[in-house]
Order: sequence, then structure tokens, then C-alpha cells
Amino acid sequence: MQQNLQSTPTPSIVKSLLLILIVLFIVGVIGYQAISNGADLGIIISIFATRFLGIFIEAVPFLLLGSITSGLIEIFVKTEDILKILPKNSFGAAVGGTFLGIVFPVCECGVVPVTRRLFTKGLPISMGIAFLLAAPFMNPIVFASTFIAFGFGPVFIGRFIITAIVAISVGMIIGKFAKQEDVLKLQSLNTLNNVQPNLARIPFRSKLLRSFYIAGDEFFEMGRFLIVGSALAAAMQTLVPQESLLALGTGPILSVIFMQILAFILSVCSTVDSFLALAFVNTFTTGSIISFLSFGPMVDTKSTLMFTGVFKGRIVLYLVLLPFMMNLLAGVLINVMMGY
Repeated sequence: MQQNLQSTPTPSIVKSLLLILIVLFIVGVIGYQAISNGADLGIIISIFATRFLGIFIEAVPFLLLGSITSGLIEIFVKTEDILKILPKNSFGAAVGGTFLGIVFPVCECGVVPVTRRLFTKGLPISMGIAFLLAAPFMNPIVFASTFIAFGFGPVFIGRFIITAIVAISVGMIIGKFAKQEDVLKLQSLNTLNNVQPNLARIPFRSKLLRSFYIAGDEFFEMGRFLIVGSALAAAMQTLVPQESLLALGTGPILSVIFMQILAFILSVCSTVDSFLALAFVNTFTTGSIISFLSFGPMVDTKSTLMFTGVFKGRIVLYLVLLPFMMNLLAGVLINVMMGY
């Protein structure tokens, strides 16, 4: 019986093998697509590899920053200190979570491990979800990049307002109907709640080293999902004809839908997405540009894969569909008000 238990693969190994199979499947689909269309397989693979590395290299420093922040929170932030300053009602908690990114300036890759760590410190569900969705924009770095690209005008203001409204709304909706055990995966909670007692007696250097050790575990755990998410994004960029999508991107409604799908596919980091959006300003509606900039940092291919490593399946579905529908509605309303 003991031998059988020892020979059973751990959940971590099973997940890693599953992710490897997904990546191999993606490569196989690309190869089949290239051969069936008579394209040069070498060129297709080269395009895929270039786009994959571009997405991954852009995202991985921010995942590392988020992991380090997560480790520091685990060791140096006390649960009772967080509980003292938290708003007592769900609306106040959601509003606080929306602007928490100013304190923890992380993008959509780094925000996932930070949010999970804050949940284990007693953060309310509404506050954590609002932080998860808003932090990739609601931080000084992205404020600056958006201002440099668009100035203090309709796009900057619209992105700020829509991000805040969507984050607060989704945070309150999920926080109203779900408890912590309904949101986070049980394995994630059990792993992250295993904190050593009496940390106050440990020297500062030892605490710092331990925080980096935790950050390393966090980085490699979430990194698996980042790799697969980057591969999926690169595959969609390689296989989906951009000309066909551009033909659909006209009108007050279709333009918004297209730009949100494009944001999901491209998976561009929120620190640089404003400069990419500039390329569409003269072609697409203002509402669609704002929706691109507000929805993309909340949900994209790689962050969705990272969600699956932390949240239960139903919550992942809500985290994708609710922001998509709310950003779509906001973008269409902006287009109607501007006369498109």
C-alpha cells in the first residue's frame, strides 16, 4: 500500500505533464495548418517562435516582480494588520481593491500571485477580485504610459472610469455570492496557508531569504501557466488571419467586439498596450480603443491560464465573461454617444 502511494504522481507533476501536452498539441496544430495550406512549415514555426518569445519575455519580468511581492507579503505583512484597515462593507472593499494597485504596482501577470497571497492574509473576496482586475491599469507605471500615448483626454479618462466601474462591479458580484473556499482552489489555499509561526523571532536576513524562497516557488508554479498562455496567444496570432479580423472591425458594435478579442489574443502587457493601441486610432472607433485598453489588462490568454491555477473553474468563467460583457457595453455606449 505504501509503495502504491509513493508511485502515485503528485498533482504538480500531473499538471506539468498536462501543460506539456497542451504545448505539443499547439505545435502540432500549427504544423498541420501549415502543411494543409501549402505554406512553408519552417517559416510558420519561426513566426510562432518569434511571437511566443516576444510575449513571454515581455511578461516574465512582471511575473517575477509579482512573485517577489507575494513572498514579501507572506513574510512581512500580518493578517491582523490587514484586517484593521479593511473597509467593513463590500462596496468599500471593492473600491479599495480597485485602487490597491497604487500600493502594489503589478501588471496582469504579477497580479495573480499577489492576489492569491492577499486572499490568504484575510483580504475580502470583493476587494481581491477588484484588485485582480484593476491593478494592471490602476498603477503609476501604466498611468504614465497611457498619458504619454494619448494625453489627458477621452481615452485616458475613459480607460480609468471603465476599469474602475467594471472592477468594482465584478468584485461586488462575486463577493456577494461566493466565499473564499468557493473562489480559490483548495490545494492553493492549503499550500499558501502553511506559514511558519513565530516569524517575529527570526532575524531580518532570514525572513528576507525565506520570502525569496517563497517567491521562487510562486514564480515557477505560475510560470507554467504563463508559458502555456504565451504559446496559445502566439498560436492564435500565427493561425488567425489578421486581414479577416480587420474586415469585421467596423461599426459601433463589431469594432468593440473585435478589439476585445484582439486584446485577448495579443496578450500585450498593460505597460505597453497603449502604444500598440495607437496603431488603431485612425481606423477604429474611440469606444473600441478604450475597450481594448480596459479589457485586455483584465483578461487575456496568458492571464486566463494563470487564473486556472488559482481559481475554481466557475470563477474563471465569471472572470472572463463578466468583464467582457461590461467592457463591450461600455464601448458601445461610448460609440453611440460620440455618434459613430
